[in-house]
Amino acid sequence: MSSGLNLAQQEAVNYLHGPCLVLAGAGSGKTRVITHKIGRLIESGMAPKRIAAITFTNKAAAEMRERAKGLIGREAKHVVVCTFHALGVRMMREDGAVLGLKPQFSILDSDDATKILKDAGGTTDAATARIWQWTISKWKNMGLNAAQAEALAADDNERVIAKIMGRYEERLAAYQSVDFDDLIGMPLKLLQQHDEVRAKWQAALGHVLVDEYQDTNATQYEVLKALVGTRGHFTAVGDDDQSIYGWRGATLDNLKKLPIDYPTLKVIKLEQNYRSTSAILRAANNVIGPNPKLFPKTLFSELGEGEPVRVVDADSEAHEAERTVARIQSLRAGETITQSSQGTQSQEWRNFAVLYRANHQARVFEQALRKAQIPYKVSGGQSFFDRAEIKDLCGWFRLWVNTDDDPAFLRAVTTPKRGIGHQTLQSLGVFATQYKLSLFEALFSPSLPSVMAKRSLEGLHEFGRYINELEYKARQTFGAEDSRAFMAEWLKEIDYEKHLYDGEDSEQVAAARWTNVMEFCDWMSQRAGGTIDDTSGATVVSERKSLLEVAQTISLLSTISEREQDQNVVTLSTLHAAKGLEWPHVMLVGVTEGLLPFKLDDDNGRQEKISDDTLARLQEERRLMYVGITRAQRSLAVSWTKKRKKGRDMIAGIPSRFIAEMALDKTTAKEDPREKLKALRAEFAKRAADTATAAAAAAAGAP
Repeated sequence: MSSGLNLAQQEAVNYLHGPCLVLAGAGSGKTRVITHKIGRLIESGMAPKRIAAITFTNKAAAEMRERAKGLIGREAKHVVVCTFHALGVRMMREDGAVLGLKPQFSILDSDDATKILKDAGGTTDAATARIWQWTISKWKNMGLNAAQAEALAADDNERVIAKIMGRYEERLAAYQSVDFDDLIGMPLKLLQQHDEVRAKWQAALGHVLVDEYQDTNATQYEVLKALVGTRGHFTAVGDDDQSIYGWRGATLDNLKKLPIDYPTLKVIKLEQNYRSTSAILRAANNVIGPNPKLFPKTLFSELGEGEPVRVVDADSEAHEAERTVARIQSLRAGETITQSSQGTQSQEWRNFAVLYRANHQARVFEQALRKAQIPYKVSGGQSFFDRAEIKDLCGWFRLWVNTDDDPAFLRAVTTPKRGIGHQTLQSLGVFATQYKLSLFEALFSPSLPSVMAKRSLEGLHEFGRYINELEYKARQTFGAEDSRAFMAEWLKEIDYEKHLYDGEDSEQVAAARWTNVMEFCDWMSQRAGGTIDDTSGATVVSERKSLLEVAQTISLLSTISEREQDQNVVTLSTLHAAKGLEWPHVMLVGVTEGLLPFKLDDDNGRQEKISDDTLARLQEERRLMYVGITRAQRSLAVSWTKKRKKGRDMIAGIPSRFIAEMALDKTTAKEDPREKLKALRAEFAKRAADTATAAAAAAAGAP
């Protein structure tokens, strides 16, 4: 089972009986270790269903599931491979009744949560509500409820937000709904406050593996502790040098606590990198060097020295984009010359990535790539589930699953319009609030006719009966073909295609939105047929489901699928979104003080009397630079600009302190990719001429 592993990887895989921390440096084969350890646990006699591998994204879970399947075969389908949030949903569906939740609770997306907060706080300003949302999320990730947050509030503003949090929590309970933070916080309540639930889950899970452990927040750590109990049968795999999510609650304290909470903790370091050349790793090790170390390690590679890391300076952002595009063309042309002489295909666009600190930096690179007619994608663009047409359909599905979900009710009853006006809905809302009912419950109340006109009432009753009918049918509809037919009939009944075309001036845009709807229905059908399952904690891929069961998991998904991963295009991505990915050639751009590191306000790199908060932010920015460097396999260029925009002004640019920290060889050539490209084009022309001359000579000498 452990063939092909190095000694450190083998040690991590074979350590089965006790708490284990695997410090997996960038590119050191952590997924390989996790999947091999799953196989080793099964080999040692543990039932696959008692093994849980928890990670942070659906994509990472899907990759791990595939790798496990390739290694251990059919047994892999019984292993619980999922995200923290998916495991939380599974626990709450099974045991949430003790917290007053019915199994069909709804999971609110960010937009729905914002709307509820606007109502709870009495504002129409979405920006204000989002600030409240951010603060409440931070408190929830710290494990605080509204009363605790109010007690710890730092000022009057925080006390106001804590009161709004209380009203927000009341509304969520009334709607039988939870937000994403609750998917961690509520399972923790289940485990900490209910002994029988804790005993059940501890017995169910014999070993827990946590991927990207450095990204866990305080609440997730407490969930892990409650799941594994005092025996501590877990494997935490992570890298303190790649902790870049402090802004959303991730804390390195979780790494510090492990040896204290588990004194017998086995610490194993994976330092051999299988991704990058020695030149790239040396720059990475040098950059991360100034940061304090919880567990010191130094990455090394046996892939050879490779190309030196290049530093490119540019006059402005537009000039930087131009030079970046020239470098891509130059590298691609250079590879083409080498490969054509070997009879292999030319370098593909997918081998190149341009990485930057913030989303707004992408625009100028998009313009330069379009001008050069180079295909590209912007990673981390709009999620499929953020599109209005998909949110519409999800609103209907959520209402089938949980009729108490008021935000879903309002979306479904008004999209498409069905003759139920704003005034009718307002009257229904007032009535529902007065009698503490959900909107759906209220429309069937025997007292409602006393406050509503007969015609309005008939429209509401018709809608209510239709939802009940759809819920019943969805519960009885199993498998891909029947689900596809059901959804086609339903969309025809509500005339959704006409709704899309009526709402768009451009037929092309409407057609594209309708195509999204068709793709979404196909995706839902595949899940009902059991061919795809990327949310279930159980991951039984062959099991057919009812359409209603599939609808229950829908709010948990952030993307419909990784449809773009095989496109032959250059990737533009933020450093945060690039984590976990790799490319042969990486251009790390905007490495300028004020951008990377981002707005530290410590006098442009001078660190005398730097505050603790600023120092912590600087260390996280340094880890972000380290992550960017270690995405590169064969070549890395780092660029900065002599001038950059700040608001409407142009200000002088200063190279990031991280460039100096890379401690590149002083003889490293400052390159101008355009000159190299010119030379390569000349070489191409010479080769073509030589070939033509040789062909002519051969023809002349022919008998």
